[in-house]
Amino acid sequence: MNTLINRLYGDYLMPSRLPLYEDFVRAASEAGYAHMSVREYIAALRGQGARPAHKVVVHRHDIDTDLRTARKLFDIEQKHRIHASYYFRLSTLDFALMNEIEEYGSEASYHYEELATYAKRQHIKDPAAIHARMADIRDEFARNLRVIEERFGRKLSTVASHGDFANRRLQISNTEILKDPGLRERCGIVCETYDRALLDHIDMYISDRPYPQYFRPLSPFDALGRHARICFLTHPRQWETNWIENSRDNLFRLYEGVSW
Repeated sequence: MNTLINRLYGDYLMPSRLPLYEDFVRAASEAGYAHMSVREYIAALRGQGARPAHKVVVHRHDIDTDLRTARKLFDIEQKHRIHASYYFRLSTLDFALMNEIEEYGSEASYHYEELATYAKRQHIKDPAAIHARMADIRDEFARNLRVIEERFGRKLSTVASHGDFANRRLQISNTEILKDPGLRERCGIVCETYDRALLDHIDMYISDRPYPQYFRPLSPFDALGRHARICFLTHPRQWETNWIENSRDNLFRLYEGVSW
């Protein structure tokens, strides 16, 4: 019962937490942290850009739902002249917003989930059966990425795996798709956000969480000064309620759970 009450509060009653996000951006800047997108940070690590700052916050936004709040996050970052990465699912692609993000100097890219999508579409619940179809799943990823790039008119070099309830049931992450070096080379993927090439250069990885936890494993404010290289993963849904989007997503999640 508590879980349901917490979910209802977080989805429909929670006051906007966007001022807190702006407070964190301001506090990190005042503490001497640079703010970078995933693409910028990876380029710096590879010696292809400015040397990575001693203290840095790498901002990753996963746009699972709620483009309205994603836009508000972007507005805050423009106000404070910082950069971030925004990863859009097929269901949240907004090429106008994505182009604004890129033209500003931040990164807009792909939040992929072909493994989970394939499993649900084909009604597959056996992990071995999914592994047997991995070639088809990888081909689907490559096709989707190519279509996005063609419509976007830009090359995408970093991508981020989406976590779906189907992945949890199968106990297989969507990152399994990119465990094929040939696929990465063919698609021009420089980094997946769970690659060791990125995570080995992060001292503290923080993700936002639903009410009442808010952050895991600790508040980003508490990380400032204690950790030099912070990756901060956020989702618009955790920062402001959007009744229409949350209701639509909850109903679709229920439908998928029943139909799968």
